Amino acid sequence: MDARLDAERRQQEIVALVHARGMVQIQWLAEHFDVTPQTIRRDIEYLAGQSAVRRFRGGVTVPSSVENIAYSTRQTLMAEEKRRIAELVARHVPEDASLFLNIGTTTEAVAQALLGHKRLRVLTNNLNVATILHKNTNFALSIAGGLVRERDGGIIGEATVEFIRRYKVDIGIIGISGIDSEGDLLDYDEQEVRVARAIIESSRRVFLVTDHTKFGRNAMIRMADVRVLDALFTDRLPPPELMEVLGNADCQVHVADGSETANGDGEDAED
Repeated sequence: MDARLDAERRQQEIVALVHARGMVQIQWLAEHFDVTPQTIRRDIEYLAGQSAVRRFRGGVTVPSSVENIAYSTRQTLMAEEKRRIAELVARHVPEDASLFLNIGTTTEAVAQALLGHKRLRVLTNNLNVATILHKNTNFALSIAGGLVRERDGGIIGEATVEFIRRYKVDIGIIGISGIDSEGDLLDYDEQEVRVARAIIESSRRVFLVTDHTKFGRNAMIRMADVRVLDALFTDRLPPPELMEVLGNADCQVHVADGSETANGDGEDAED
């Protein structure tokens, strides 16, 4: 494997381990990846510069609960996992459906996976989603008004919320920054959260798309809880305590690790 790609993959796995364990020592990471501590320190220096982790003496821990990872970093983190999640979501979206797609790199992957569909009506507050979907002239695509964020092409503000509330769509597809063990959906930006809530209220069904690094990740603002979800699409089964919460909420869990899907109580379910 190319050394650069090898380093990128190791860095993605470091982020996943930090989120899973909460805190990891540099020496343990060096032994786990069979590299030198100096190599791990360089990885951590890069990841900390992207707000993907926080350093402490001798180790690394989860990032701040008040600041999200930089968009450019999120584009590359778990990219393959997001692609698999997106392909699974696309299989659950029928032709001729109406959709909301909100801000996030996973929803952007979903947009890419939907390009083979026909006659979708898509509303979005994500310029990157719009850029992807406009390639399919079979789609009816509408973009929300509002304030465009320079850092990620997200559209937010009161005008965005008002735009969304004019519609009622078949499926709202949303991303999230974190889900705690109690089933709270968490994010960093108050305006983005208000838009996501409006999407939930304006959708007949709600699909949450997120990779496993968001399980147990802290963020400051509570958007909703898993009871608003009809389905969760991810790349690994959530931890047992969260699976129990999802089961109690009657939320289907679909895992992009092959053809398997599961419901909230952890049992196999048919597509």
